[in-house]
Amino acid sequence: MLKKALVMSAGLVAMLAASPTVQAATQIQWWHAMGGENGAKLEEIAKGFNQSQSDYEIDPVFKGTYDEAMNGAIAAFSANEQPAIIQIYEVGTGTMMAAKGAVYPVYQLMKDQGEPWDQSKFLPAVVGYYSDTDGNVLSLPFNSSTPILYYNKDVCEKAGLDPETPPKTWADMEKFSQQIVDSGAATCGFTTAWISWIHTENLNALHNMAYSTEANGFGGLGAEFVFNNPLTVRHWGNRKKWQDSGLFKFGGPAGGDNTPPLFYSQECAMFMNSSAGRAAVINNAKDFKVGFAPLPYYDDVIQEPLNSIIGGATLWTLQGRPAEEYAGVAKFFTYLQKPEVQADWHQFSGYLPITEAAYELGKSQGYYEANPGSDIAIKQLTRVEPTENSKGIRFGNYVQVRGLIDDEFAALLGGQKTAQEALDDLVKRGNEQLRDFQSANE
Repeated sequence: MLKKALVMSAGLVAMLAASPTVQAATQIQWWHAMGGENGAKLEEIAKGFNQSQSDYEIDPVFKGTYDEAMNGAIAAFSANEQPAIIQIYEVGTGTMMAAKGAVYPVYQLMKDQGEPWDQSKFLPAVVGYYSDTDGNVLSLPFNSSTPILYYNKDVCEKAGLDPETPPKTWADMEKFSQQIVDSGAATCGFTTAWISWIHTENLNALHNMAYSTEANGFGGLGAEFVFNNPLTVRHWGNRKKWQDSGLFKFGGPAGGDNTPPLFYSQECAMFMNSSAGRAAVINNAKDFKVGFAPLPYYDDVIQEPLNSIIGGATLWTLQGRPAEEYAGVAKFFTYLQKPEVQADWHQFSGYLPITEAAYELGKSQGYYEANPGSDIAIKQLTRVEPTENSKGIRFGNYVQVRGLIDDEFAALLGGQKTAQEALDDLVKRGNEQLRDFQSANE
């Protein structure tokens, strides 16, 4: 029996030795800045890719806010501990482009790894924001959004306005707000988030006004801000006037955490914010019907507004990882572009579908018909071919510049400066930031 057991054991060893070694999947880290429900959905997307093949495993790692994720990636790169993929918000694009030797451009990655790559299938306003001067896309669009107008249909009806006809122009916004306040339907006409993104950057894009020299920063680091123009002065001045007359209420700087409650509580009848906030608006507006509309414009400046510009983030590939990881990154990026993956992400999160195919899939599924207003952002973003003034902005140190925008707007609302003074000072201070970045990166 012992002899028989030894023979069997020897045979088993021989069989194991002859069997092919099971290869472990290559691990690929993806650092991101999405928490909550969107973060959980992001992990679900990674899991879907992991289950679709066995060679690579995407490992999503939450790194806090966009600022924290970008700063963490920069520090990790210095220590040679960087991930293969990092999610960077749109205002970090200029900084990432200037990080020479750190970035593996997505168009080059896909070509090197033999993965299909056709950037013409992306929405033009999305792909243009993340392209170099030769039109090559540098990072993969993932979660893109654009600002829109939300409005309270019930309040509009109480004020004697047609709830199905939202304001189109800023003259309409003033008229609607005055009628709403005068009727007592609400104590405030409108509020807004993002003075920088919506009322400075998008304002100029919609009206085909240059935001800076050098093609809004796309042409080089020597750009200088020029948005202290009559249009922006007029608009900022109107905001001060409307605040003083009770038509407008400011909810705070940047994203304006105090702004959404002004709309949810029905204190303010209209609200401007990211299209990606659509789900949150619907979930919080339990007691009234919500309408959705494009951003207003000045019809005495432009007869038909141009496209709005985007926010959100893209996925950047970093250099310095083992060669086998990049084949997996490229395959993952191919997976992310699938219409069914993009449509599902878009419909769940409220972010835009980044490709025409994902948008068409949503149409065929009846999603937009079943969810009125869910395509407002897409239509606004794609209503014209972007011009040099409306394809976006690209600057280094722009996170700091957005902070300056908030500072100068607060000085205007507080009565310390006129609109012209605030914007002149803002342009001067902003250009100092641009020169600091230029000197550090040229």
